[in-house]
Amino acid sequence: MTRKPVALLAALALAGCAAPPALTDTDHRVQVVTTTGILADLVRNVGGDRVLVDSIVPDNADAHAYEPTLRDVRNIVYADVAFSNYLLLEAQSVIKTLDANLPDGVEQISLAEGATKYAAEIIPLVEDVSLDTIWLGLRAQGDGARHGVTRSSDIHLSATNVTGPGRMIAYLTESFGNPDTFLDSGDGFDPTNGYRDDTMNLPPDAHTHMSWAFTEPGVYRLTLRAELAVTTDSKPVPIGEQSLTFAVGVDPHSVIGGATVLRDGHTDVTTDIDTGEIVLLADEEHGGQRHDPARTVIEVPAKALREVPAGPGFRFLGRPGTQIHQLPQAVLGRHVHGEIDPHLWQDVRNAQAYTELIRDSLIAADPQGTAEFRANADRYLTELSALDTYVQQRIDAVPATNRHLVTTHDAFAYLAKAYGIPVAGFVTPNPAVEPSLADRRRLTETLRNLHVRAVFLEPNLRARSSTLVEVARENDVRVCDIYGDAFDDRVTSYVAMMRFNADSLHHCLT
Repeated sequence: MTRKPVALLAALALAGCAAPPALTDTDHRVQVVTTTGILADLVRNVGGDRVLVDSIVPDNADAHAYEPTLRDVRNIVYADVAFSNYLLLEAQSVIKTLDANLPDGVEQISLAEGATKYAAEIIPLVEDVSLDTIWLGLRAQGDGARHGVTRSSDIHLSATNVTGPGRMIAYLTESFGNPDTFLDSGDGFDPTNGYRDDTMNLPPDAHTHMSWAFTEPGVYRLTLRAELAVTTDSKPVPIGEQSLTFAVGVDPHSVIGGATVLRDGHTDVTTDIDTGEIVLLADEEHGGQRHDPARTVIEVPAKALREVPAGPGFRFLGRPGTQIHQLPQAVLGRHVHGEIDPHLWQDVRNAQAYTELIRDSLIAADPQGTAEFRANADRYLTELSALDTYVQQRIDAVPATNRHLVTTHDAFAYLAKAYGIPVAGFVTPNPAVEPSLADRRRLTETLRNLHVRAVFLEPNLRARSSTLVEVARENDVRVCDIYGDAFDDRVTSYVAMMRFNADSLHHCLT
């Protein structure tokens, strides 16, 4: 098997990693790298003593936003096998680091995609648009086959100009409430560096959510340019250029005669890498229509007027208390994702499909371990069957009228569908700030009308869930733990995680 040059390894060592690497070329075992701790646990159960496993994303970290370290690179270059979940679960930086540093000939296995051959069930990622203004995101569409696009490719969408009576700012609110600015017309646009400071990067076939803020009412026009970077060192391929028109606090019908006005629902500014177009694409719930930006006006109505929140994190929007018009992001977290919910393991039967794919992948890498891998997998599949029964029994024991899952992270659709516990969560219009009195009132009514007994929060995400915690306590509703993407010191294995979740749902809702 081809290994990375010694010079690279020496350079990484000199760069100084805090901890020694887990993987090595002096160990007789199969060296396996995974993206998450959940996948690493599954591999250990199948591989047993014949494998050495390490994960890129550590416990308590957010797989959607984790930035790989030199230690991660050092592990990847020694890997004999690599497993990711993908379906855009992991941050693109994790996937690009993994794919770029694997030794020649080492296959990277995407479990969520490959497990469908083992009867894993996938479900669409359903997004509940509960806003009374348009929800405007960004999307990359098309497979780019004629360009040789891979999952490590990038679509660069750059803002090159804005006209209007005030500043226009578009930003993401990341997992823990930190803003990440996509464009800010107040500091200008710099063509000499490729508009680097006003560029959003998206993986192929992905979309993300945005907040759009305007400091003054009036008509704004935003010019966007799209390019395709097939690899990190290839020259970007021009895709197209387009202008969007926003009517902020003014009559949208007076801006462009006979134009289509977009005022509600979910629409994405979409770069189609196959056709070379930038269009406005509505979701299927709203007809799935493609709108020509030249004949379309995006309405930002007077009711979108909000105050800049207090706190240093949002001073880029203006002084606290200053009024701005804003189309909110609607969904917590950075949330770059595709059309399929990637959290398959919340249905234990899908974890069994992962296990079978892991077994066959390890056999291909180490044929001499076939008997051991098969025996380990059979034992673990039996354990998972018992786990599936346990989870179902614990949830079945919750009275049907009490089965309402309220949580701030949309990682539990598979749990809800597989075991019959509907998600009744709410969407905060702007996850970066404290919800309005109306938002709190709607949440309060949800808890009261459904007689919700408990709300569930992931331990590592409590910091961004203060409003849900406060409203729950005001209404004598318990706040309980549930695990989604990551382990911690209390829960250190997949089986323990699913048992904990089943027990928490049972105890808190019964």
